[in-house]
Amino acid sequence: MKGLFVTFEGIEGSGKTTIAKRISEHLNGEGHNAILTREPGGTEIGREIRRLLLDPENSGIHPVTELLLYFADRSEHVRKVISPALKRGDIIICDRFSDSTIAYQGFGRGIDIDMLNDLDRIARDGVKPDLTFVLDLDVRTGLGRNVLINKSDRFEMEEIAFHERVRNGYLRIAEQEPDRIRVIDALQPLDSVWEEIRVIIESYLDNAG
Repeated sequence: MKGLFVTFEGIEGSGKTTIAKRISEHLNGEGHNAILTREPGGTEIGREIRRLLLDPENSGIHPVTELLLYFADRSEHVRKVISPALKRGDIIICDRFSDSTIAYQGFGRGIDIDMLNDLDRIARDGVKPDLTFVLDLDVRTGLGRNVLINKSDRFEMEEIAFHERVRNGYLRIAEQEPDRIRVIDALQPLDSVWEEIRVIIESYLDNAG
């Protein structure tokens, strides 16, 4: 059986990390071999890169340096974790992937998107998600959720306008790839978000099987 690659995307506080974990646990409980991973940080080297990228003390990092660190993480992640798992027929559940780079570094930082896509193709090595969920909500609500749980990294500290650009970027990407990307209302109760996504994934698996 061909593996399935599912990614979860969204702005800060969207709930994607919680939902990705629940989906992975559910699929494993149903007898699938689902692997939960994330970007950055899905490999040993990736965890070091993640620490550098999210540390508030590195707020002065140049946008291009930041970008290349993300692609270094992705290259390692794809070649060491994602591709081998998909070849085995496993299901990969990934918290952030290429769409995050386009949304954050492209729309958020203003880096040329054509250049991003060229670099991303090298990092991805031909791997692309089969199904992507963008958990969408307004920026102030998302950031407010993270304040409540005391979560603060370098991206939470960005200005509101940056997060608005990122959110709009995600919605633009979703418009361009409606067959792959499902936009989910993340203002719903968490259980409603989970159920909506569960139904879509199980339907996808039924049709693929």
